[in-house]
This record gives sequence, structure tokens and C-alpha cells, in this order.
Amino acid sequence: MGIISPVAVDSNGQPITTGSSQTLGKDDFLKLLVTKLTHQDPLSPMDDEAFVADLAQFSSLEQLQNLNEALDDSLNWDYLQMQTINNTMATSLIGKDVKATYSNIYLDDDNRPTINFSTTEYAEKVEVTIMDGDGAVVRTITSEAVPPGNNSIIWDGKDTNGNRLAEGTYQIGINGVDAEGNKITPSTYIQGKVTGIVYRSGSAYLQINGMEIALADVTAIYDVREEG
Repeated sequence: MGIISPVAVDSNGQPITTGSSQTLGKDDFLKLLVTKLTHQDPLSPMDDEAFVADLAQFSSLEQLQNLNEALDDSLNWDYLQMQTINNTMATSLIGKDVKATYSNIYLDDDNRPTINFSTTEYAEKVEVTIMDGDGAVVRTITSEAVPPGNNSIIWDGKDTNGNRLAEGTYQIGINGVDAEGNKITPSTYIQGKVTGIVYRSGSAYLQINGMEIALADVTAIYDVREEG
């Protein structure tokens, strides 16, 4: 008899037709091997070479499955370890001034997020689009005659209909046009002292000027020195 093919069989050793393909694990393979031995022809039993080949195939399958499980465990451990390092690093930033870019803002029950942005030239109009977690636009805020440099727009936390939105993370997009009507893309940023750390879904967020900024979005850290 030849090497076992990965096909399910019934109690009589006949192939079972299934509606979709299935993954053959080491336990399934062992059951197939036992079934094959049970229903082999007594007058023509499996020869030694075929039996050894089946055992070798089972051993290889078991080693591959164990290796895959070990790799998954290692990746999960590395992720948890990296997350722990990042969260520990975040606490060391409390009291320091940082600068960060961002594309998300967090809205709580009563805050009014300030959206900071900068342009290298005068903008006839700057438009900030606020979207929910599904990417649906909930509010658009427009500022006109914007000078070059650092600017800001305050969002009252309401949607287009004037309803206060639920607490959560919202995405922002920003674009504008210059005096000649050409499109420009202002850059969003925030700079200020880290006053606290919050953890959401296991990740650390820095509290800066009433906003929550992901640690990965920090672009600069400044040591605060006492004056006088």
C-alpha cells in the first residue's frame, strides 16, 4: 500500500466527501493510519516500507505542527514584551514637552479638542474633516484666510446636526487651497507637556493639551528646565 493521502474515511475505510477542504492535523493523520491498518486486506498487508513511510510522514507532520505552535507562542511573547517596553517608556515622558503628529483625536464626555496644524504659505481656505471609526464624515470645519505658520481649529465635539457625539476616537483629514486656488496639505501637529498616560486596549496614549496621542506619533521630546 502507498502513503496515506489526506482524505477523510468512514468506519469502513471509504473516503468521505465533504463540502469544503479541511486541514489535516497530526491527530487526524494518526486516526487515518489506524483506520488503514484496521481495514487492510489480511491477505495483502501493508509492507514494511509503506508502513515506515507513513510513520515518517506522521512524524514530519507532528514536528511541523509543533514548530508552528512554538512560533505562534514566540510571536505573541515578543508582542507582549514590546508592548510592555512601550508602556514603561510612556510613563517616563510625564512632565516632559513633546511634539507629535497625529491623524486621530479622542473625544470624551466634555472636552473640546483643539486641532493644531501648520502651513508654509497663506491659505485661502483650510478644511478639517472629522470621521468616525467607520470612516463616515460626521463634521466638516472650515477656516478662511489662514496665515502661514502654526494655526488651530477647535472642535466642539458635535456633528453636522449639532448633536454631541459619543466618546471615542475620531479620524481627521485636513486640506486647503492657496490664494491661487491650488490644493495644499497642512500638517497636523501638537506640542506641549505630557500631563498623564492612559491605556486603551493595552496601548499607551499620552495626554497633551487635553488630547490623547499615541506614543508612536511622537516626533520630538524636550527636557523641561526650571527658569530662574
